[in-house]
Amino acid sequence: MSDVEFDYVIVGAGTAGCLLANRLSANSSNRVLLIEAGGKDNYHWIHIPVGYLYCIGNARTDWLYSTEPDQGLNGRVLRYPRGKALGGCSSINGMIYMRGQARDYDHWAALSGDDAWSWKSCLHDFQAHESHYRLDGVGPGAAGNDQFAKFHAAGGEWRVEKQRLRWDILEAFSKAAQQAGIPATDDFNQGDNEGVGYFEVNQKNGWRWNAAKAFLRPVCMSRPNFTLWTLSQTDRLQLERLPDGRLKCVGLTVRRGGQVVAVKARKEVVLSAGSIGTPQLLQLSGIGPGELLQRHGIEVLADRPGVGANLQDHLQIRTVFKVHGVKTLNVMAASLWGKAMIGLEYAVKRSGPMSMAPSQLGAFTRSDSSQAFANIEYHVQPLSLEAFGEPLHGFNAFTASVCNLNPGSRGTVQIKSPRAEDAPAIAPNYLSTEEDRKVAADSLRITRRIVAQPAMSAYLPEEYKPGVQFQSDEELARLAGDIATTIFHPVGTAKMGRPNDREAVVDAHLKVIGVEGLRVVDASIMPTITSGNTNSPTLMIAEKAARWILAGV
Repeated sequence: MSDVEFDYVIVGAGTAGCLLANRLSANSSNRVLLIEAGGKDNYHWIHIPVGYLYCIGNARTDWLYSTEPDQGLNGRVLRYPRGKALGGCSSINGMIYMRGQARDYDHWAALSGDDAWSWKSCLHDFQAHESHYRLDGVGPGAAGNDQFAKFHAAGGEWRVEKQRLRWDILEAFSKAAQQAGIPATDDFNQGDNEGVGYFEVNQKNGWRWNAAKAFLRPVCMSRPNFTLWTLSQTDRLQLERLPDGRLKCVGLTVRRGGQVVAVKARKEVVLSAGSIGTPQLLQLSGIGPGELLQRHGIEVLADRPGVGANLQDHLQIRTVFKVHGVKTLNVMAASLWGKAMIGLEYAVKRSGPMSMAPSQLGAFTRSDSSQAFANIEYHVQPLSLEAFGEPLHGFNAFTASVCNLNPGSRGTVQIKSPRAEDAPAIAPNYLSTEEDRKVAADSLRITRRIVAQPAMSAYLPEEYKPGVQFQSDEELARLAGDIATTIFHPVGTAKMGRPNDREAVVDAHLKVIGVEGLRVVDASIMPTITSGNTNSPTLMIAEKAARWILAGV
């Protein structure tokens, strides 16, 4: 076993890890090591937006996790993609730029007891790395730009652009949503995302913009105090008991190139392995629910029952409607000629279907009039299929997927063995509360109400899935279990909270409670899931944490 030493060691070169590496290594006196279990992001399908189809389910770029059989999904098992390459999930995700709602962060501030997590504070951390296309070369005062610039920024590393496409069926759905009472919006990211409009995406000139491009290249890679290890699996944290009884993380062990390497951290170890990898590594290292660790023969160094608990995710219910007299991707991509034209458009213009994010049109609204805020989100697509990874249907259709933004259901991530190479048991426990089942049924009714509006009538929409024969709450909730799938937003498995909260794993500064020299900086620290897509909030968390780490707080 060989030994190496750094000031900061970051586990996971995903969304959070790439930003952290950039910020911590900006000070040339800090020696920073970034460890990634996957390979480089040099696979061409990572960078072509539609390439997520070839990255998810591909061992080159995906951990290939699956859930345990889920009672809420009527016993089904779901594929559970997580990025395994430089950039992590930002290399395989839907590229949607979405912050959530102001209330999400104000709630975090209340739960943690620290106003640094309020929306007002977090907004500055979102802006710190943002490069929004609407502010390119445009100064204050231009066409109402002052109001927009209160919420957005230019000059950062994280590129935000509009999508390069247009579909008549999406325009019709947008108009129908407005006729159903959902206002139009051109910005989902000012703290209240209620409305319908096109998603903005993390792309640059028609290419995916992942965290590795944004934060590692070229600046970080050229710094002599920065080291990157890929194809390097972290096995365990190295923990020591100090003379006064405190527990301290002093480093970790890594399997790399056929060797086991002991890495020492002079200042801190930062876990950015994500909502699956982070709790798994903590548990393997003796930090977690005591009974679980003992069952697998692991010494309990810190009994923290919240490690791997509190798993939350957005479960999307995929409704499909056949349409007539309008083009969708189902038929457009059915022929070799159609595919050739799609490829040619992307090659020449970097636009069209190959530039598409998985979802193009979004809508946020309330599942019923008693809701104080928008509590459901739509991802609308000009295509349909039976399940992700299967062929498109042979008829023109669109998909309107809807998810509960604030589910009450809570799941777990738990190790199955003391071996780092064995995937943990992922049990989301979807639709396990009465309220979640009610929102599922109500959201299907909202979808039907939108599609029944005059703007859609010209295309004679027919409900293909789940089917108009299902009407009661019980039927719709059961059907949601049959057709719903993850939207790939797991969070919460190392949640932030007050030190006296036995279920909390990290404090308000993201330090692991009861362990010196160890922080968690990724989506696992979210005490509650954000009201929207989770990638950009994870960058915000990393931005805030980097500032604290550098300040030594």
